[in-house]
Amino acid sequence: MNEKTCLRIQLSATRRGARLARLLAERQLVEWGLPFEDAVQVVAELAANAVLHGRVRGRDFRFGLELYDDGTLRVEVTDARGDQVPHIFDPVDGEAEAGRGLRIVAAYAHRWGVDPAEAGAKTVWAELVPDRVDR
Repeated sequence: MNEKTCLRIQLSATRRGARLARLLAERQLVEWGLPFEDAVQVVAELAANAVLHGRVRGRDFRFGLELYDDGTLRVEVTDARGDQVPHIFDPVDGEAEAGRGLRIVAAYAHRWGVDPAEAGAKTVWAELVPDRVDR
């Protein structure tokens, strides 16, 4: 993997940090020549979830993009709350505030999941494949 195909950064677990993750994703994808609007939405949802549900006072979240040779884009967000495993609530009540973000991620991503990370953290990831990008 070379520098051109990978971005990793640590951001504050605040709304500002989540917004910065989205903006950095937009800029990086444009730099790579990949106008992945779907990917930016996935980044926004996963970063927002890290801030809203994965925040631990005094700990940041990590954000990463990786572009594979076959064109698959992997989005990763690692937060401090390994005990808070995300899932899609089913069914979503029209007035429910939870569960919608991961439905968006699942709709855009070819696949997504959660992996344990060091220090009791977790990484939520999503992979977008070229045929599912910018429909």
